[in-house]
Amino acid sequence: MKTLVIVTHPSIETSIINKRWVEELKKYPEKYTVHELHKVYPDGNIEVEREQQLIEAHHNLVLQFPIYWSNSPPLLKKWLDDVFAYGWAYGSNGGDKLKNRKAALAVSAGIKKEDYREEGKYQYTLAQLLSPFETSFRYCNADYRSFFAFYGTESFEPHTGELDKSAQDYLNFVDNL
Repeated sequence: MKTLVIVTHPSIETSIINKRWVEELKKYPEKYTVHELHKVYPDGNIEVEREQQLIEAHHNLVLQFPIYWSNSPPLLKKWLDDVFAYGWAYGSNGGDKLKNRKAALAVSAGIKKEDYREEGKYQYTLAQLLSPFETSFRYCNADYRSFFAFYGTESFEPHTGELDKSAQDYLNFVDNL
């Protein structure tokens, strides 16, 4: 089965990293379904049953987003709150649709990697900041597989060749969930 990549970026057209990752994923439609929440739900009204069916039709789930104020864009939080519902994603009444489903994150961070350390400027690692996502997946008995990150987007120069390497590394990460 294919991997479903939920992309949440409010301005993907002007993005450098997330846009490039999406372009790379879309080269392989037989392997990845790219689902861009801001394009599908510009009004923020999520069709929960449709989203749940989309997840059920895929073996792996990746949430791709830029880090916003040490979190995800608001639409992704709303999507999680609506779609990962009691009785579907968790609960005593058959909520097991994420059970054993491989899940991961792919994030772009404006801050440099060295600032995401306990001794760094912000005193938290990226893993610590992303732990609520890991906890949510584990609560739903999903098989959480960690995260892929690109750091330093605030000072990134796209002509360095690093962008293409990042896209290839990202595909390798997703393929090896």
